[in-house]
Amino acid sequence: MIIEKREWNGWPNCWRVSNGTVELVVTQDIGPRVMRYAFVGGQNLFKEFTEQLGQGGESNWCIRGGHRLWKGPEDRHATYALDNAAINIQTTANTITATQPVEPETGLQKQIQLQLAETGTEVIVKHTIWNRGLLPVEIAAWTPTVMAQSGLGVTGFPPRGTHPEDLEPTNPLIMWAFTDLTDPRWKFTKKYLTLQQDPASHSPQKLGHWNQHTFGAYFLNGDVFLKEYFPANGMRHPEFGASFEIFTNQDFLELETMGPFTKLAKDEALTHVEYWSLHKATLGSVTDQALDAALLPLLRK
Repeated sequence: MIIEKREWNGWPNCWRVSNGTVELVVTQDIGPRVMRYAFVGGQNLFKEFTEQLGQGGESNWCIRGGHRLWKGPEDRHATYALDNAAINIQTTANTITATQPVEPETGLQKQIQLQLAETGTEVIVKHTIWNRGLLPVEIAAWTPTVMAQSGLGVTGFPPRGTHPEDLEPTNPLIMWAFTDLTDPRWKFTKKYLTLQQDPASHSPQKLGHWNQHTFGAYFLNGDVFLKEYFPANGMRHPEFGASFEIFTNQDFLELETMGPFTKLAKDEALTHVEYWSLHKATLGSVTDQALDAALLPLLRK
C-alpha cells in the first residue's frame, strides 16, 4: 500500500493512495473531494472540469468533478456551501481522512474517509457530517459522484414479483419537474433503469428511487464503476423516499446516494457508508439478461 502526498492537476497538496491495482486522489487544497478513482495508469472514471482544476478560494461554489459530500435535501443555500478552502488530511496505513473546516453558512462540518483494500479494488467510503451549530438540525447525507462523459449509468430496482401474488408496492420512482421519460437517453427493463450520458444532449434528466440494496454502476470504455449503499428499513429518506438518484446533463452524469433524515443536536454527527469497486466489463445490450450477467457477480452479497 502506498499513501503519498503529491501535486495533481495543479493542486500542490494532494494525497494518492494505491494498492498497485487501483489508485485514488484526494485534494487537500479544497474539499473534501475525491478527484480520481481508476486502475493504476488507467482512465479516470470521475469527471474532471479542467478549467477548475488546481484552483481555489473562489467566492462561488464550483463543481470541479469527482466525488463530494453534500447536505440533503437540496436547497440553494445550505447544500451549496462553499468547499473552496484548504482542509485537514490524516492518514493511516490504508486510510485517508479528509475533514473540512466548519462551514460558516451552515454550521456543518463534513468528512470523507477512504479505506482501500489491500488487494483488489474495493474502497469503503465513510461520510460524516457534524452539527457544530448551536441549534438542532435535521439533515441527510447526500453523496454525488460525478462521472466522465459518454458512459452509461445503471441502477437496479428491488426484487421483482408477479401479480396477483405480490400486491404491495415495493419502491417509489421519483420524478423532477424537468424529468422527461420520452428522452431516448432513458431505457427501462423489468429490473433496471439506465441513463446514457450524451455530450450532445443539453436537457438535464433526473430520476430517483429506493432499494434496500441501493447501487449505481457506470460503464465507460471497458471499465465499470460500482457504488453500493444499504439503507436501514423504516428510516425516512428525503425527496419522496429516495436512497438513490441519477442525473445527467451535457457535461457529466451523477450517481447519488441519499441517507435518511437524521436529527443532530450540537456536536452530534451522522455517518453514511458507500462501498466502491472497479471492474473490467462491457455491456452488449440493455436487457435484463445482459445487465444481470454484467452486474450480479459484482454486487456485494
